[in-house]
Amino acid sequence: MENPYDQEPIEEITEALKNNDAASAVAKVQEYLEKLDNIPLNIAITGESGSGKSTFVNAFRGVDNKDERAAPTGCVETTMEVTAYPHPNYPNVTLWDLPGIGSTNFPASKYLEHVGFEKFDFFIIISADRFRENDVKLAQEIQKMGKKFYFVRSKIDHNLRDEERSQREFNAEKTLEWIRKDCVQGLQKQGVESPKVFLISSFDLHLYDFQLLEEIMERELPAHKRNALLFAIPTINLEIINKKKEAFQAKIKYQALNSALVAAVPIPGLSIVADLGMLVVFTKQYKIGFGLDSESLQKLADSTHVPLSDLQAVMTSPLAAEIRKDVILKVISMSAVATALMAAEEGLRFIPLLGIIAAMSASYASVYKVLHDCLNMLAEDAQKVLMKALGLNTSV
Repeated sequence: MENPYDQEPIEEITEALKNNDAASAVAKVQEYLEKLDNIPLNIAITGESGSGKSTFVNAFRGVDNKDERAAPTGCVETTMEVTAYPHPNYPNVTLWDLPGIGSTNFPASKYLEHVGFEKFDFFIIISADRFRENDVKLAQEIQKMGKKFYFVRSKIDHNLRDEERSQREFNAEKTLEWIRKDCVQGLQKQGVESPKVFLISSFDLHLYDFQLLEEIMERELPAHKRNALLFAIPTINLEIINKKKEAFQAKIKYQALNSALVAAVPIPGLSIVADLGMLVVFTKQYKIGFGLDSESLQKLADSTHVPLSDLQAVMTSPLAAEIRKDVILKVISMSAVATALMAAEEGLRFIPLLGIIAAMSASYASVYKVLHDCLNMLAEDAQKVLMKALGLNTSV
């Protein structure tokens, strides 16, 4: 059965335009864009006490452990009830911090019922060392319920530091391989077939296996939920930046179509005002999605120990400043094509019939061009910032 989220409203929009009902067509476009932005994704994080569940929840959401929005962390069990932590920028994505199964009186089968397993899209089972009997029983019950689950071995940075202190000839790669092999063999002995274990440090998501975990989660999600995960995931490497860019790009045709439909209303100055407002809103979304807003940049600076001013210095586009209408006008002025199209639109809108159609075409083309340019500029800035933060060559 076709998923309703995958159904683009092209036929409905076309029918509304045939009936000369631009308002209905605008409503259809806006409804579709809102639906895309509000696809729910619910991720369950579970594991035994002290495994690092809450720290992982915070890292995934891009929230510092000391932030008031953070899941509480500590050396003792801090999660006794199912607690929802919506993503601060994408509230449709929620991470659920579950009580460690070892801290409850429920067997694995009843535990899932207790936490309300049906609402979760997948489970991440976290351990700070070997996976225990409770972890395995929980995984087996999750599998019976037809849900996906992933084993995450946390605190890898601590393990590497401990091994380096205790070994005369320390080798990070060999140590990581030994930890992975030990976890896999332990799970196999307890009856888990072909287990996949991801080695992760919540304080250094760009290292180790977080990218591989993201790729597998994305691949195994239903198609309509993949972008929800992608937008919420921290921008830890160039591949994620490119994926986010492609996802934003796919929405531009509807954002531009919305502008074109507004252009069908012959009120002086209305289209350009509406266009600028929309351009500001969508460009802000790109900036937040790439982690270029001030809060995300500060967190990146703190976690990588690169001064915030150094990260900001490599952002060379006009959009490095606060996104306002005057900034968008500056971007428009940099493109002769966009400037000409917007000027033509204003003149064409007052020519009966054919003029309105031409104005709609000009409006679509101009907004598409400006959003495309803004997206490219911010994606390039995001690449430079990430490479600077990771100490790589920032020439793109």
